[in-house]
Amino acid sequence: VHLAESGGGLVQSGGSLRLSCAASGNIGRVLVMGWYRKAPEKERELIAIVTSIDTTHYKDSVKGRFTLARDTAKNTVELQMNNLQPEDTAVYYCYLVHKSLGNEDLSVWGQGTLVTVTS
Repeated sequence: VHLAESGGGLVQSGGSLRLSCAASGNIGRVLVMGWYRKAPEKERELIAIVTSIDTTHYKDSVKGRFTLARDTAKNTVELQMNNLQPEDTAVYYCYLVHKSLGNEDLSVWGQGTLVTVTS
């Protein structure tokens, strides 16, 4: 399974970016799909995920600014990020958990896309 990410870049404070992630390969039933990020000298943290029962979870600091949308048929997710702030600067990673043929939960990570927000 491969996750292809796009949409990172450089933006000024208050600006917007949209990140996209498309999953391909031998994908079983998708349990979770979404985004994490890792800022320099910080731990990787959950930003937004959607579950197989269509519940969405956001990091508190991005609620009201970021919106996660999923296309189940295409196995894609998009993260619309508005009112970006310098503290949002990080490498953003697409994340997916799916069921293998052996009914195991398998985690897959994208390579990451850099988001830089200048003040």
